[in-house]
Amino acid sequence: MLRILTGQGQDTGAQMPDDPILVARNIGPAELLEYGRKLRGVVLEEGSVGSHAAIVARALAIPLVIHVERITAEALNGDPILVDGDSGVVHLRPEDTVAAAFREKIAMQAAATSRYAGLRDLPAVGRCGRRVELYMNAGLMADLPSLVGSGAEGVGLFRTELQFLTRSHIPRRQELVESYRRVMDNARGRAVVFRTLDIGSDKVLPYMKPQDEPNPAMGWRAIRLGLDRRGVLGMQLQALIRAAAGRPLHVMFPFVADPDEYDQAHRVLMSHVAREQALGHPLPTDIRVGAMIETPSMAFAPPGFFRMCDFVSIGGNDLKQFFFAADRENERVRRRYDTMSVAFLGLIEQIVTRCAEAEVPISFCGEDAGRPVEALALAALGISRLSMRPASIGFIKSVIRRSDLNEVRALIDAGRAEGRGNLRAAVTDYIASLPLEVA
Repeated sequence: MLRILTGQGQDTGAQMPDDPILVARNIGPAELLEYGRKLRGVVLEEGSVGSHAAIVARALAIPLVIHVERITAEALNGDPILVDGDSGVVHLRPEDTVAAAFREKIAMQAAATSRYAGLRDLPAVGRCGRRVELYMNAGLMADLPSLVGSGAEGVGLFRTELQFLTRSHIPRRQELVESYRRVMDNARGRAVVFRTLDIGSDKVLPYMKPQDEPNPAMGWRAIRLGLDRRGVLGMQLQALIRAAAGRPLHVMFPFVADPDEYDQAHRVLMSHVAREQALGHPLPTDIRVGAMIETPSMAFAPPGFFRMCDFVSIGGNDLKQFFFAADRENERVRRRYDTMSVAFLGLIEQIVTRCAEAEVPISFCGEDAGRPVEALALAALGISRLSMRPASIGFIKSVIRRSDLNEVRALIDAGRAEGRGNLRAAVTDYIASLPLEVA
């Protein structure tokens, strides 16, 4: 199996086995996208749960387990293997009792999913009366059917780079137009926030020469690359404008670390809008432009920056790694730091306050949005929109509907007053005390 999945079996005419599990030392997001949903699981000797490959795996609903020592040496082609992505456990050549327990866990998860499906058309309103909008993250056309089934109110983050990563050459403008148009068609009137190309770091395009950078996560990536390569950025923006003709368009620029970067990117977008209008092409009915805050610097940006934005989205994964100076792909340091740290929650609250002062809507996109403890804390701090993978929406909605966000906020304030450094235990205990169903 390993030989086939890594391409070593191509000359023998070997075919992809049924229910294949990929076993490897490590994998990048582009390589994982090549396999797509054909995989039933991924087991790595290296890697990080905060890597972009892990995010792609979660988006594709593929269980992924990292740091499984000697798995590439121990696993043989054709070996049965069970992958529990929730627990981070791998069973190689499992005994019958283990397999039976695994099947029972799958059945219990299916029952829970069915229970959450009953909430699909209900709003995420807490017992306090506060409403939290739940959006989904996406990046491929195959994600869009989940928009209706999950109960998401829209797409809070559409990762446009995934369409570039799956190709061996840069797409043509018309190809992008047709692709973005299909995304909007499938959204059926729900909002879709398109994030412009976020490439660089570990997301290197197959047709782009890798940059020799000592620290690529803090290097030439995302909006920095786009502003230096105006042709690529301009082509993508023009494609979005044409695809949205006759309907609203939401564009978000990633990794903004300085207000001038947002201003420059906004000007590029508006210049293409003016050009399309001069050519007589139909325009979007409305254009909303936002910034993704992923660096702590923007929490201290001048008020004018927030007033420039139509909306702001916190990119929690990168923001946390830069706040704590802890590489999200390095498990040795990543696990030391927690979203529920009082210091990090204070940064989030500062950004929320700045947006409130400027009357700018704020959302949170990232893995933490789909985790109950973090989701409750973020909502209690004033973030009224959370964007997560579709599979998390039902559970998060259930937790919010059973909670009182004012009580959660009181827990946070009390923890600060007592001098606690971390509030995970307090919010976890609160969730454990909630009724199983909404009263």
